Amino acid sequence: MKKLAVILASLMVVACASTQKTNTSQANENNATASAAAAKVDLGKLNAEIQQMEKQSDYFDFNKYTVKSEYMNVIQKEAEFLKTHKNDVVTLQGNADERGSEKYNLGLGENRADAVAKVLEKDGVPADQIKMVSLGKDKPRLTCHKEKCWKENRRVDFLHNLG
Repeated sequence: MKKLAVILASLMVVACASTQKTNTSQANENNATASAAAAKVDLGKLNAEIQQMEKQSDYFDFNKYTVKSEYMNVIQKEAEFLKTHKNDVVTLQGNADERGSEKYNLGLGENRADAVAKVLEKDGVPADQIKMVSLGKDKPRLTCHKEKCWKENRRVDFLHNLG
């Protein structure tokens, strides 16, 4: 009779232990599902923010690569975003209008990207979060041969890559 009591007591302990694990497993699964849903919402919000930022560009005067004061707020917003999102790397694409040689426009695009990079670094963005590329005149936004098009093509674009 004592053996039967010991066996029954052991079975009850084992049964209780397995019920507890099931409840814990279910709770962990529910937490994981909730975390995944929250991450999906956050990622969607983050992607929307990046898309909005990538629509903005810094524009430059003809044959110039000095950042205009009117575009400093765009760069400051980029800097704040990059400092908050340490795993993001921004590529600064320097562009030029169609006037000038290929070599000259590539150099001008590089100088424009570099000018923006210096402002980002001054605002506290680490250099390893910044890449630069010059596209010269190879990626025009507008293709007419008038000042309104040339003005639109003298710019630096921001492309983000969350790693």
